[in-house]
Amino acid sequence: MKKVLLAMALLVVMTLAFTACTGNEDTPADTAANNQNQADTSTDISGEITIVNNKIEIDAALRDFARLYEDRFGVRVNVHSFGGETPYAPALAAMFSGGDEPEIFVMEGMTDFISARDSGRVFDLTGQPWVNDTSMEFVYDGRVYGFPVALEGWGLGYNVDILNRAGIDTSTLTNVNAIREAFETIDAMRDELGLTAVVSMAAGPGMTWVTGLHAFNAYLSLGLDYNDTTIIDMLLAGQVDEQRLMYFAEYYNMIFQFSNPSTLIVGGYDQQLGDFGTGQTAFIHQGNWIDPTFAEWGVDFEMGYVPHAFLPQDTPGIFVGAPSWYVVNARANNIDAALHFLNFMASSPEGHEYMVVHSGAVPAFYSVTHIPAGQFSQAVNEWSGRGQVYAWHQNDMPAGFGMNTLGPIFELMAAGSIDPAEFVRLVTEAVATIAP
Repeated sequence: MKKVLLAMALLVVMTLAFTACTGNEDTPADTAANNQNQADTSTDISGEITIVNNKIEIDAALRDFARLYEDRFGVRVNVHSFGGETPYAPALAAMFSGGDEPEIFVMEGMTDFISARDSGRVFDLTGQPWVNDTSMEFVYDGRVYGFPVALEGWGLGYNVDILNRAGIDTSTLTNVNAIREAFETIDAMRDELGLTAVVSMAAGPGMTWVTGLHAFNAYLSLGLDYNDTTIIDMLLAGQVDEQRLMYFAEYYNMIFQFSNPSTLIVGGYDQQLGDFGTGQTAFIHQGNWIDPTFAEWGVDFEMGYVPHAFLPQDTPGIFVGAPSWYVVNARANNIDAALHFLNFMASSPEGHEYMVVHSGAVPAFYSVTHIPAGQFSQAVNEWSGRGQVYAWHQNDMPAGFGMNTLGPIFELMAAGSIDPAEFVRLVTEAVATIAP
């Protein structure tokens, strides 16, 4: 499993005040300089590599970085980006089945890793220079197999001006009772505040990645230490914490009740972002990956995150983790160039600028000093810098379980077809099918 020192890592990103505990006395900045020297002086690379990217929104930035790399080192980098209307996983599988073996591709968790490992496509990255510059590498049985693409995070996004006008102190929104009171207060002021709903949420068809994965992760990790796998371990054994699951169901039922019904059931992603971006809702259920869209739309009001605090006790933290990792394909033709490309990305000023300035990512490396421009990304940095973060476990669920099994149950509750008690029953029955 991943080695996690997340709070420390992101504090370094913000302040460069932390000395990496790597068994030597180099600072993160020293490590970056050493890595860059290794990348820039390598002379045994040539030919071309192919990278398959699962974030369509960074396609242009990645292509620009690939051209920069090609101009610098003479290695052609072919970029294939899938996402949106062309889902990544089937597209990558089609490449493999067609005999196309890209040098670098993306995995999103343990299930993807096991599949890639069993097909002989994971190259051991242990000892690569960038490894000492992060704590978010993908580790399995003590060996490194994944390069963290970025850090992402989400909480309950909010419009600062609207909450100020409603007299809501966001520092108090760390338990479910406080959030319920805030929702009720804002709902009573909807006309005065010019709102169509309190929350912008979409739980209909095509949005099960939000509900079955991101939303359900709150049940899996909220309030737990970052390395505490108690709840996900129970789930993988076919069991649930019924009381915790009931709190969770009641919280999401509340979010659904305070959402615009048309957006919630049939509106989809664009309408969800549009409602919040045009000031029609006070809150939004999305992560910092929406920053580039808001920048493109010219949305510039102040915004931030409060926790998805579904429990009665205070849980001051948001969900932050590496959503995906680059894998070097052990079956590809140009492994040396692929390794060089990743080291250059992690260690060079050009790579740092690509990751943060052009891709808008929260970087996973100690030595990166750039601060993301997007407000939700900045909020992720702020929560992380305080060490107030909870883990991502949604990608450790069985493949398809979140989106295909849990997602439709959320949709039933969003439509009012079931209540929280029925939600708990259906989820409990679904989880029981996981048991070995």
